[in-house]
Amino acid sequence: MRPWSPATTATGSRTSCATASSSKGFRSRSTSSRAERQDDAVKVVVVGGGSWGTAFAPLLRDHDHDVTLACRDPDQARVIEETGHNPRYLTTTDLRGVKATTIREAPIAEADLIVLAVPSRAFAEVAEALPGNAPVLILTKGLDPATGDRLSTRVQGRPVAVLSGPNMAEEIAQGLPSATVIASEDSELAERLQEAINSMVFRVYVNEDLVGVELCAAAKNVIALAAGGVDGLGLGDNAKASLITRGLVEMARLGEACGGQPETFSGLAGMGDLNVTCYSGYGRNRRAGELIARGATADEAAAQIGQVVEGLTTAPVLRDLSHRVGVELPITEGVCRVLSGESLDGLLASLMGRQPTNE
Repeated sequence: MRPWSPATTATGSRTSCATASSSKGFRSRSTSSRAERQDDAVKVVVVGGGSWGTAFAPLLRDHDHDVTLACRDPDQARVIEETGHNPRYLTTTDLRGVKATTIREAPIAEADLIVLAVPSRAFAEVAEALPGNAPVLILTKGLDPATGDRLSTRVQGRPVAVLSGPNMAEEIAQGLPSATVIASEDSELAERLQEAINSMVFRVYVNEDLVGVELCAAAKNVIALAAGGVDGLGLGDNAKASLITRGLVEMARLGEACGGQPETFSGLAGMGDLNVTCYSGYGRNRRAGELIARGATADEAAAQIGQVVEGLTTAPVLRDLSHRVGVELPITEGVCRVLSGESLDGLLASLMGRQPTNE
């Protein structure tokens, strides 16, 4: 029996707050010896050769899984295969023992697990073209830009789970401790993934709130843009803490309207990821907001950072979703206005000048 093969398939609705179901997972490996695990290695393909894919692949390798990192660029894959290092992202990370190839040539059809770590703008195209029926673990944090759907709903005909939390790829690649949550509507799938990934430096929790975890992952990037704006304008710690706290309220408000569980937003995927994204020097969205506050356009900020800034794509999608479900998101609305050309001073005035109300 294939260790991670699904027993049933997943179906996903294309509505904005729809849920996607998953199915029974794969055989437990906890009782097997190291030699037996190597003889019957779980075949994992990590799709996406960016920072997160580069940091995540060694976590799987260190569990004796058979890991392939699938890159879009053939030259990037070749260098990884030859040197054991990614020439573009996290260049000192040791990838020896991780195979590398192109997405087209990766053994996806034969995989027991597919990990998707591609930008949200490319997610649907990649997910819908996947051969086979292996479970998918989503690392991407965002919404589908074309439809506003949660990314799990774009995964059809196979089990699906999402991993999210305060997980800066740069720190994980250094072996620094972190924690995360895996969400799936199939608790057995989530638990098998937990067993396959959890370690002394990467602690994995599980829950069944796929909706809440996905919306946290998307919304926190938008709040981080605003937090970076606070940094760029030099508005101080009080202002930043206030904005982050009210941003968490926005995240929870939207999540509950879409069917998420309130406790998710005070957990790793919510408060945890929001905090690190808004404060870390590695945070791309925070850095982009800071650059915009200092006069850069959104395109200039993204170019200077040199990597995908998901919040720039997600902000208008999240705003439109909030309109569809009738939820007020003043910070998100303000970020969208700034991205459309309004000054940050105007955003500050609009937020501070709102009618006083109960917390």
